[in-house]
Amino acid sequence: MGFHSPIKASNLAIRKIGDSGVTTIVGGKSNVAGYGNGPCEDAKFSRDFDVVYVRPTRSLLVVDRGNAALWICFMFASERIWAFCFLKDATLRERIRRPTDQGVLSGRQADAPQEALQVLDIVLRELPTTRYCPVGGSFYSPDLGRRQPLGEGLESWRGFYQSIRPTQMGLSLNIDMSSTAFIEPLPVIDFVTQLLNRDVSSRPLSDADRVKVKKALRGVKVEVTHRGNMRRKYRISGLTSQATRELTFPVDDRGTVKSVFEYFYETYGFVIQHSQWPCLQVGNQQRPNYLPMEVCKIVEGQRYSKRLNERQITALLKVTCQRPQEREHDIMQTIHHNAYHEDPYAKEFGIKISEKLASVEARILPAPWLKYHDTGREKDCLPQVGQWNMMNKKMVNGGTVNNWIGINFSRGVQESVARGFCQEFAQMCYISGMAFNPEPVLPPITARPDQVERVLKARFHEAMTKLQPQGKELDLLIVILPDNNGSLYGDLKRICETDLGLVSQCCLHKHVYRMSKQYLANVALRINVKVGGRNTVLVDAISRRIPLVSDRPTIIFGADVTHPHPGEDSSPSIVAVVASQDWPEITKYAGLVCAQAHRQGLIQDLYKTWQDPVRGTVSGGMIKELLISFRRATGQKPQRIIFYRDGVSEGQFYQVLLYELDAIRKACASLEPNYQPPVTFVVVQKRHHTRLFANNHNDRNAVDKSGNILPADGLQSLTNNLCYTYARCTRSVSIVPPAYYAHLAAFRARFYMEPETSDSGSMTSGAAAGRGGMGVGGPGPRNTRVSGANAAVRPLLALKENVKRVMFYC
Repeated sequence: MGFHSPIKASNLAIRKIGDSGVTTIVGGKSNVAGYGNGPCEDAKFSRDFDVVYVRPTRSLLVVDRGNAALWICFMFASERIWAFCFLKDATLRERIRRPTDQGVLSGRQADAPQEALQVLDIVLRELPTTRYCPVGGSFYSPDLGRRQPLGEGLESWRGFYQSIRPTQMGLSLNIDMSSTAFIEPLPVIDFVTQLLNRDVSSRPLSDADRVKVKKALRGVKVEVTHRGNMRRKYRISGLTSQATRELTFPVDDRGTVKSVFEYFYETYGFVIQHSQWPCLQVGNQQRPNYLPMEVCKIVEGQRYSKRLNERQITALLKVTCQRPQEREHDIMQTIHHNAYHEDPYAKEFGIKISEKLASVEARILPAPWLKYHDTGREKDCLPQVGQWNMMNKKMVNGGTVNNWIGINFSRGVQESVARGFCQEFAQMCYISGMAFNPEPVLPPITARPDQVERVLKARFHEAMTKLQPQGKELDLLIVILPDNNGSLYGDLKRICETDLGLVSQCCLHKHVYRMSKQYLANVALRINVKVGGRNTVLVDAISRRIPLVSDRPTIIFGADVTHPHPGEDSSPSIVAVVASQDWPEITKYAGLVCAQAHRQGLIQDLYKTWQDPVRGTVSGGMIKELLISFRRATGQKPQRIIFYRDGVSEGQFYQVLLYELDAIRKACASLEPNYQPPVTFVVVQKRHHTRLFANNHNDRNAVDKSGNILPADGLQSLTNNLCYTYARCTRSVSIVPPAYYAHLAAFRARFYMEPETSDSGSMTSGAAAGRGGMGVGGPGPRNTRVSGANAAVRPLLALKENVKRVMFYC
C-alpha cells in the first residue's frame, strides 16, 4: 500500500477512545479530538487538507493548511493509532501555511522546523523501506555489497545512510555508506557451533556455554523447518534448564504428560538427534513453548544490537574502511541505484533530488608550529599533513619519575625479559626528556592475573615501606599484561587510581618482544603527562597569539556523557569533565568523573547545592571544583570559558545548551558575586555522515597520501590548533583534545563502579550510595538519583587527589 489520494474532511476524523490515548479512524464526521493534552480539542478540519498513508512508520500524515495543523497518527500491528499534533504555536502555524518557505529552503533560516524535516524524511524513506532493512537512519541489504563474516555467527551487511539536512545552501540530502552487524541466517545448531567456536554436538553444554548461548539468542527470531512449507516464526525468550530428552509437558487436564522427544516423533515423524542439548523456549513462563534447536533456523535480516568483541570490531572496521575516492564512487552508485527521480512518493510531495554532489568552497587552515625543549636538536616543529615524530626532540617539560616498580602478569614473558623491557622503557623516557631513574625501587616480579589485587597492594606497601622513611612517594607502576586479559586491565586501573593513588602504564605481551623504538617513544609521551609533564606546546601560545585564549586568562573544558551498552538496563551513564590547568599553554587537563541516571543525557553535577547542618546551603559541582583548581594552578581567575561538549544527540542541542549553560553560570556566580565570564559553548559531533571529497583526487596539493582533503576565523583556528596538542601521539586528531580526554576519562570511570549487591544491579545501602557522586573525593553529598522507580545510581569509587590532578586517563 502506498499513498492514497487526498481524503476530504467529510470522510475522516480521529476520535480519542477512553483515557488510554488510543485512537481510531472513523468515517462520516468532520471533527477531531486531540491526543492527550493536544492543543486541538474538538477542532475541525478546514476544507484545505490532505491525508497520506506512509508505510515505514505505518502512519497517517494529515496536513491541514486551512487551520495550519499537522497531525501524524502512528499505526501499529493491532491497527491502533496514536495521534499527535505538532504545530502548537503561531510561528509553526505560519510555516505550515507557507510550506515552501524560502527562508528554510534557501538556508537563511537557522531554526528550520524539525517537524517539517521529519515529514520529508518519512516521505523519502518510504521507498527504500520497502526494498531494504531499515536500521536507525540507514538501510541495509545483502544485495548492496558482499556479506562479510565477522565470526561467532555474525556477518556484516553493507548499506547507506540517508537524511534530510538543513544547510546554508538550503535543504540537502545527506547520503553516506555504512555497514553493520547482522545475525547470520543459519540453522540454530550451526550458529551455536560458531558461537562457541568448537564442535559441541557430541556432549551437553556446560553452564558457561549455556549462559553464552542464552545471552546471544534471547530476542532472536527463528523459523521452524520440520513442518514443510509451514515456516512459522517465533521469538526466542530463553533456553530450558533441562536437556531435551528430559523435557515433558502436560497434554490434557488430567495431568497426562508427554516428552518433547516423543511428541516430535509421533506428530511430525521427526527424530531429535541432539537430545542432550536444551530446547529453545519461545513462549512465556506461564505457557512455555519448547522447540528443539535442530528444527529452528534464524530468520534473515536481524541486526545484532549487542556489543561486538574485539575480533568482530576489527573485522567490521576492515569492511568499512575505504579510501575517499572509493567511498565517493559508492555514494554516487547508491544515488544512481535509488533513482530518486522515479520515486512515486517524492513525486507526490513535489520533491526533486539532484544526482550531483554539492560543491562547497574549502579552506586550508595551516598547521601550527610546535615547541619542544631547547636541549633537543630540533627545538620546534611544523607538522606535515598532520604528522611528525619525536626524533631529535625532547619534551618541552619532562616529568620526573624517581621511584617506580614493575609487575609482569603475562605468563609468556620471562622475568629476565620483563626486566630488560623495563630498563629499555626507562632509557627511552630519559632520552625523550624526562628525569627518569633507571633503577626501580624493587626488582620487577611476575604474578598471576587472578591475584592482581593482592599482588598490587603487597608490592605497593613493600615499596612504600622503603620510601616513606625518606619522605618519598612512589611515582609510577609499569605493568606487562597478556594480550587477551579480560577484566585484568580494568581491575588494575580501579585499584591503582581509587585505592593506592598510583598512576600506571600498561603494556601488552606482544609489544614486549617487539621492543619497537616507535612504540616505546609513544608510550613515553603518555607516561610524561601522567606524572605531570608537558610533551609540547603551541609556539603561538607562548607568544600569546592564540585567538580567543591568549588575550586573557582562559579555561577550556571538555565534557562527555557515555551510556551503557545495549542490554545493560541498570548501569548508570558516566559523565567526565576535564579542564585546562595551565595558561597560556593550555596543554594540561585535570579530570573529574561521576555516575548519573541510566541514559540521562544532561550532565546533572555541573552545579549542585545541598543543605549542610552547620553551614546551611552549600554549593559545589564539577565546574566549580575545576575553576578553583585552575585558580590554584595558575594564580589567576578565568576571564573566559570555552566549553567543548561531546555526546549530544541532535534532538538535545537546545536542551543541553539551556540546562548546562545555566549550570556554568550558577557555578561562576557561586564563587564570587557578579563573576560572569563570557562562555563559548561548542557541541562536538563525531558520529555525523558528512563526507568531503576533493574536486580532483589526483591533486597532491589538495589531498594527503590517503586521499583525504587537507584541513580547510578565531574559533576554527583555535580548535584546529588544539587538535595538534593531543598528548597520546605525534599527529593531529579529528576530535578536539579536551573532548577526547573527557571521552577517555568517562570510559576509564566505568571501571570504578562498585560491584552489584543485588540481582537488579541497584545499590540499596545509603552508605554505599553516598560514596558515588563525582567519584573525585570532592565535598558535598553524592549522587543518588534514581534511574527507575526505586533504583539508586550505582556509585563510583572516588579518585585519589594526586591522581585527578594529572592526566591519568591518557
